[in-house]
Amino acid sequence: MKRPDNSVSASRSVQIGKFFPPMSLRNRIAFYYTVTTALLMAAVFGAIFFSIDRIVFLHFDQELRHEASEALQKARLKGKLFSELERLCELDSTEVKLNGDKLPVERISTDSGFIEIFDRQGRVVGKSLNLENHSLKFNTGYSGVRFFDSTVGPEPVREVQVPLIDKKGEVAAWLVVAIPTGNILSIFIDLRNIMIVSFPVIILFLFILTRAIAGRSIRPIEEVISTAETLTQENFGQRIPLPRQHDELYRLSATINELLDRLQEAFEREKHFTADASHELRTPLAVVKGTLDVLVRKPRAVEHYEEKIRYCLDELQRMSRLIDQLLILARYEQGAVKLHIAPIELSAAIESVIARLGSLASDKQISFERERLEEGQVSVDPFMLDMILENILSNAIKFSPAGSSIEIDVARQSGLLVCTIADHGPGIPEDKLQRVFDRFYRVDESRSSGTGGFGLGLSIVKKLSDIQHIGVSVTSREREGTAFRLVFQRL
Repeated sequence: MKRPDNSVSASRSVQIGKFFPPMSLRNRIAFYYTVTTALLMAAVFGAIFFSIDRIVFLHFDQELRHEASEALQKARLKGKLFSELERLCELDSTEVKLNGDKLPVERISTDSGFIEIFDRQGRVVGKSLNLENHSLKFNTGYSGVRFFDSTVGPEPVREVQVPLIDKKGEVAAWLVVAIPTGNILSIFIDLRNIMIVSFPVIILFLFILTRAIAGRSIRPIEEVISTAETLTQENFGQRIPLPRQHDELYRLSATINELLDRLQEAFEREKHFTADASHELRTPLAVVKGTLDVLVRKPRAVEHYEEKIRYCLDELQRMSRLIDQLLILARYEQGAVKLHIAPIELSAAIESVIARLGSLASDKQISFERERLEEGQVSVDPFMLDMILENILSNAIKFSPAGSSIEIDVARQSGLLVCTIADHGPGIPEDKLQRVFDRFYRVDESRSSGTGGFGLGLSIVKKLSDIQHIGVSVTSREREGTAFRLVFQRL
């Protein structure tokens, strides 16, 4: 099957857009509302017009029935054919020439409507005086009582054609009764003209009014657009004014403001992250470059070369650790790392990390005090748990004074296994406590990356804990120490 050419479709869309430019939201709302209202009004006008028409002509038909009934009750025509009928008003016998034959025609006097009588051959045998030289419409093809519209000269009438049955049960003649409808028809014509003229005027006025109302209703959307168009890096703190009514547009504006708050926060965080990462990488590179520049200026002793090379290697090693930690955060934030959840013994994992950090703690004469180490398994990724514990414990060792201790407690609380790691370091001020998990954040800004770390360890702890649904929190008191608390879910 041949695939459609997207370029051709796009070009056609562009061409169509030139001839039929897209309508604005305000115009679309007004257009759809006006079209819907126009259809509804047309249906209502039509229903009203045809209902009135039906009611009026039903009234005409009832009047015609009454006229025909009265005519039949009073009928008694001269002649052999109608001898059984009663006389109809006053009869004046005359002779008219019809198809070459001379036939008696009865002239019937009446004050309302027109009356005419036809024989079975369609010849006029009687008519009302007000018909004069005119004749009513007669159709030999009709059977039974029939109502129809016709004219008497220029005047419109409504007629009824009634068969006259003789004693043998056969149609002997036809009685045709008509009443004028000119006045009513003129009223109908005026009504129709009023509807035709007023309909487009009403629709045009409705479109203008609806467009104005729609414009007022979507004004908050216009403010959203104008605010979004003016947002730049310099005025990213600008927000959309909230409407007075707490409706859908209010919720839309509030939601967009919240989104802008989150975007601003993320923007500021990424801005600081980029600046800090650049600074942390630039510093060891500058040190390495400066050291190597000094070495190549003049010959030096071998011991001096070895010392400076080891120094450069240490700086490069620190930079490598920083890059590794940044890559870890990036992979976990992008969801590029799969979890390998398995049940492991929490106390055994803690002892393994303590053993690995033993030499670092012994250099500062720091001891690990195990208050409680209740046995219990937790369902976690072993590698991630090891990284979480190592970062917290190495952080505690780094900031604990020499000769102090680090307390480790593992106990069950409300059915959950809780691990608490507390040190006796300088503590964290309360106003900075909530930022310790931010990337590159250091409580003591005077510390360099060489003495105070990169400020990424606790960010990794927070990220890995969130991925595994491990609750992590921190409490601290200045000059008394800091405690990290890990809450593990049930197996």
